[in-house]
Amino acid sequence: MGVNLRDLVPKTLVSLKDLAGKSIAIDAYNALYQFLAIIRQPDGTPLKDHTGRVTSHLSGLFYRTCNLLEMGIKVIYVFDGTPPALKETEIKRRSQVKDEALKKYEEALKMGKIEEARMYAQMTSRLKDYMAEDAKRLLTLMGVPWVQAPSEGEAQAAYMVKKGDADYCASQDYDSLLFGAPHLLRNVTISGRRKLPRKRVYVEVVPEVVELDKVLRSLGITREQLIDIGILIGTDFNPDGVKGIGPKKALKLIKEYGSLEAAIPKLKDAKFPVDPRKIKEIFLNPEVTENYSIVWKDVDMEGVIRFLCGEKDFSESRVRKALEKAVSGSKKARTRRTLEEWF
Repeated sequence: MGVNLRDLVPKTLVSLKDLAGKSIAIDAYNALYQFLAIIRQPDGTPLKDHTGRVTSHLSGLFYRTCNLLEMGIKVIYVFDGTPPALKETEIKRRSQVKDEALKKYEEALKMGKIEEARMYAQMTSRLKDYMAEDAKRLLTLMGVPWVQAPSEGEAQAAYMVKKGDADYCASQDYDSLLFGAPHLLRNVTISGRRKLPRKRVYVEVVPEVVELDKVLRSLGITREQLIDIGILIGTDFNPDGVKGIGPKKALKLIKEYGSLEAAIPKLKDAKFPVDPRKIKEIFLNPEVTENYSIVWKDVDMEGVIRFLCGEKDFSESRVRKALEKAVSGSKKARTRRTLEEWF
C-alpha cells in the first residue's frame, strides 16, 4: 500500500537517459511485485518454465535491468528482510485482497471475460521465497550488486542514499521519503507505454524525481511532521489512518497544531490500533545494516544463458542480444565517467 502523498509532493519528470552514470538503489520486492502483476498472458496466466514455476518476475527483472544498464545507469537491488511486527495487519489485509481477487479471476475466466480476468489476475501476485532467491541468483550472474536488508527494503535503500552509496532510492511508494531518502525515483521499473485498467487507452509512464528537501520546503514542514501526516493518512503500520482525513486535511492539521501528539486530542474519531509513537520510531530509526558491499562486476554471459535459457526456458537469442546491449552501454558509461574525471 504505502503512504499516499501523491497530492502533496512536488515532482520533476525525467528521462531515463538523463540518469546515465547515476546509481539507483531499487526496492527489489516493489519491483518484483510489479513484474509479477504486469507480465502475464492475455488471460492473466503468469509466465512459467517447464517445471511450472513462475518466471514473470525474472523476465521483468532481466530485461528492465538490461535496459537500465544499456543507458549507463548503475543499479543496486535492495531486498526486504523480516517486516516489523506492526506491519502484520497490513500483510493480512493484502493476503485477503489477493484471495478475493483470485476468486473473481476464476469466475471471470469461467464466464469468458478474458480482459476482466487479466485485471483480477494482476491483483493475485504473491512473491514466493524461490522467486527472491532466483532474482538474487540472476543479479549475481549479471554482475549487479544486491543488498539484503534486515527489515524494510525502502528503509535500507534510503539509508544507502543518505550515506552517499547511491544517488537515488527507487520505489513506487512514497514511504522512502518518510524513511529520509533525499532523492526518490518513481516509475523506474515500469516506465513506458501502459494500458489503463478496463479501458482501451494507453498512457506513457514517465520516471519522476521527488526531492525530500523540496517537499519539506514547499509544504513548510519538517520531516517529522511529514511522518505525522503519513500516520494520519495511513501507512503500512496503520493502514486505515484516521477516518475522514486525506493528505490535504492532514497537512492542514499538522501545520495548525505542530505535531500529531498535539492534533490527536482535537480529533474526535481518531483511533490508533497501534501507538503512533511506535510507528514514528520505525520511520525515524529503522532497522538497517552497514554490512553490505556495492561492487559492479562483469556479466557472466554463459552463466546467465545456462540459468535463464537452460533452466527457465528463455529465448537464447533474445537474452544474448539484451546482454550485449547492456554490456556495451555499461562500458560506454564507464568510459564517459573516466573522461569526465580526467578533465
